[in-house]
Amino acid sequence: MYHASKQRYEQMQYNRCGKSGLMLPAVSLGLWHNFGDLSDFENMKAMCFTAFDNGITHFDLANNYGPEPGSAESNFGRILAEDLTMFRDELIISTKAGYGMWPGPYGDWGSRKYLIASIDQSLKRMGLDYVDIFYHHRMDPNTPLEETMGALHQIVLSGKALYVGISNYDGPTMERAAAILEDLKCPFVINQNSYNIFNRTIEHNGLKAAASQAGKGIICFSPLAQGMLTNRYIDGIPEDSRIKTSGVFLQEKQVYENLDKIKKLNALAQQRGESLAQLALKWVMKDSDITSVLIGASKPEQILDNLKILEGAGLSAEELKLIDEIAL
Repeated sequence: MYHASKQRYEQMQYNRCGKSGLMLPAVSLGLWHNFGDLSDFENMKAMCFTAFDNGITHFDLANNYGPEPGSAESNFGRILAEDLTMFRDELIISTKAGYGMWPGPYGDWGSRKYLIASIDQSLKRMGLDYVDIFYHHRMDPNTPLEETMGALHQIVLSGKALYVGISNYDGPTMERAAAILEDLKCPFVINQNSYNIFNRTIEHNGLKAAASQAGKGIICFSPLAQGMLTNRYIDGIPEDSRIKTSGVFLQEKQVYENLDKIKKLNALAQQRGESLAQLALKWVMKDSDITSVLIGASKPEQILDNLKILEGAGLSAEELKLIDEIAL
């Protein structure tokens, strides 16, 4: 039987989510990979326990995480039922809907039909009465924004989510969404977007500035650029890497195009006595606009390594300038 560490809150930093009352750990655990049915269940448990024992209270999912779609929620639900039920009120559990989940016209995008069906399915898979945050996963060019935001509002009114968020939105659309949700008095508190040293999209599309202006939090996924901002590819691409086995999220060409930059960033990290991954995570968390960084992991040791960003000095102005000169 799992016994949580009594020291679990001693080292973690918690940041307020925009102007809301909700606080998130500086480091959150994403269950995008390695929690599907192809992964080892005991390792999943070990990662969740390691995270919680070190103050990571936020576990982030989506309806389509797997493989197969839905399996990450089902596996996490089993871990909750077997070992974490007594800690439910200490946890922030989020999920999303917006990408293809089931066949036909009602299993994708942002219609009221899809979002409300999806939250019901997600809650059933996880064995929960509610999630803490429910996100719309991506902008929908065809569904009126009022309909999508209205569905999020209804999900909160029904007690199936405490807060709502949006993911993969740009600044202008976020501003429109925020205005609609404010009129509805719906607790919209957070944006989830990709952000890393190589991907500055939220700086260019207005999301980062708009979220700050509106008093909304930002949680960042892919902070390590799908593994490019780690030591994994510095000496070549391993045969067992996802690039070689699937190539779905990261292509060999991307690695080789950025290899010189990766090596220079790694040299800077070594000068600081850190790993490249730790440098990259500290970069994401460099200013107060970012509430939390979402890490992924394939084993507990990676979580512990990433948590070392809470130690030591932050990046100096000179180091930030050098990182920009290398990366841009």
